[in-house]
Amino acid sequence: MTTRRIAAVLAAAWMSVAGAAQVSPAPAAPPGWVLDWSDEFEGHVLDRTTWVPETGGNGWGNDELEFYTTRPENLRVDGGNLVIEARREDYGGRHYTSARIKTAGKVERTFGRYEARIRIPRGQGIWPAFWLLGANVDKAGWPRCGEIDVMENIGREPGTIHGTIHGPGYSGDHGIGKPSVLERGTYADGFHVYAVEWEPREIRWYRDGILYHTARADSVKGDWVFEHPFFVILNLAVGGGWPGNPDATTAFPQQMLVDYVRVYRRAQ
Repeated sequence: MTTRRIAAVLAAAWMSVAGAAQVSPAPAAPPGWVLDWSDEFEGHVLDRTTWVPETGGNGWGNDELEFYTTRPENLRVDGGNLVIEARREDYGGRHYTSARIKTAGKVERTFGRYEARIRIPRGQGIWPAFWLLGANVDKAGWPRCGEIDVMENIGREPGTIHGTIHGPGYSGDHGIGKPSVLERGTYADGFHVYAVEWEPREIRWYRDGILYHTARADSVKGDWVFEHPFFVILNLAVGGGWPGNPDATTAFPQQMLVDYVRVYRRAQ
């Protein structure tokens, strides 16, 4: 074999190894679960075969102040993360912009473990959320469609996140939920893993693997409406009846970074 041929073979072998090294290993499933669907946000654009951006500035039933857009200033995939960015700017008759995406009509499941690794933003009036909504919302309406809030944070509570369900007879301020409070620091200081394990007649909430809340069908004062398909929503709201509005202490822009979203099904 000539020197030139040897060099070519070695170069090809090196490229093969280097290429293999760039392939991310499949995420390890928690015990008892099998990965069903995920988005690792490793590309450079949002996967529109999975996610549907929502736009508008109608307050979204919560008196929110932002206008949700699809602009890269508000919604992009960068550095291995989904970036949802809230900005103080005039747009669409509003004074703030942000983004909201959902898997409606794309990824809808009944039951499973829903998990996301997220670094939330900070500041008064800032309201990041990772949640599930009943796929029958257009027909049944809210709250009869059901809502599962995997993680919500309001900026005035930097060390607290909330896990909640909403249904007929227990919605809005009467939702059934519980907080998870950090022993020190704030949630915006780093990434945390937020998850629910949703099974027939029971839903369990976890933060960084710690179980902190459980809701069961026999404990709600109303109909249990969590036995049908739901879809995922990620959004970053500005203002609203619960968090209140931004004030002079609130810095912009603020970013919600999502490393991944994974949905698991029970192992057979």
